[in-house]
Amino acid sequence: MSWKVTISRQANKQATKLPRKVRDALQALIGEIERFGHVRGDWPNYSKLSGDRHHCHLKKGRPCYVAVWKIENQEIKLIEVIYAGTHENAHY
Repeated sequence: MSWKVTISRQANKQATKLPRKVRDALQALIGEIERFGHVRGDWPNYSKLSGDRHHCHLKKGRPCYVAVWKIENQEIKLIEVIYAGTHENAHY
């Protein structure tokens, strides 16, 4: 069974301001999360944060862009992307 991934209103707003390549990377990440689950160890600088939050880099270098997502419901496999933007402003 695949995962259902939603994007918070704030993260969606942030994503519209990202450079095209970073937006494409975010869409690729969401696709992989939907197919393979929330643990994305094959993405750069992936790590599990406190609680049910995870993050990885969408683009390395300066500026560095990251995505943060959290597991909303493990039973029904629901994940929400809560941040997409620069590393400096990330909500860890």
